[in-house]
Amino acid sequence: MNSLAEPRKWERFFWPLLASGLLLAVWYCSVVWTATKIFPSPLQVEKGIVELFHRNVLWSDIGSSLRRVAIGFGAATLVGVPLGLTLGWYPALNQVVNPVLQILRPISPIAWIPVAIIFFGIGDYAATFLIFLGSFFPIVVACVNGVSSVPSVYRRAGRNFGLRPMQLLTKVVFPAALPQIIVGLRLALGIAWLVVVAAEMVAVDSGLGYLVIDSRNSGKRYDLVVAAMLMIGVIGLALDWGFRRIEAIKSIRWGFGNAS
Repeated sequence: MNSLAEPRKWERFFWPLLASGLLLAVWYCSVVWTATKIFPSPLQVEKGIVELFHRNVLWSDIGSSLRRVAIGFGAATLVGVPLGLTLGWYPALNQVVNPVLQILRPISPIAWIPVAIIFFGIGDYAATFLIFLGSFFPIVVACVNGVSSVPSVYRRAGRNFGLRPMQLLTKVVFPAALPQIIVGLRLALGIAWLVVVAAEMVAVDSGLGYLVIDSRNSGKRYDLVVAAMLMIGVIGLALDWGFRRIEAIKSIRWGFGNAS
């Protein structure tokens, strides 16, 4: 019997809402207590969000950021998943390529900003390239680890049933590694969302990151700065929630770690 009881349905909503309410209360009291004229109160940020909607700015910037993430993350997935599966399937090839990956992987995508601007100039291509870099390496590593962690007995069983190597990879190894791959994709998407905000502050003239820096430079509108920051957080939460829902799908949760 599990010692930690599953939270009831109402608790899943009540406690997060309570925590959010307490955070807003602390925020409001801190602004009132310090009598700051710089950092905005929750009410001022709310008015800032309404202003952004009325100016038809917010939806446009949200769309620009999501579009860049979709392209960069999608390209990283299309390239990284096959590469990771190949490296995991062929350990000898992985030994050759892995040192290069391990050298490039720790380099922050932010450090690539000057290089991206040199290669692509100021615009979408530079930001998309940075998102691709930030997403690519976690995806490849997750795929390699997922394939490498599949017990050899699964492969032997597939061979005994007459599966060819490609069938063995697609019908046995990939489904068994899929839970780890999904986790890697989820982490990569979180990194992509972080990178797009940083890239938009220097490489483009639209998006939520640009909205943050533009609001700061244009009249020091910190109410709009915090409003944009909150939207970044809310969208990041929504993206993470979406991947959690994917992880909960029964066919995806199948894997050697869940086998009984």
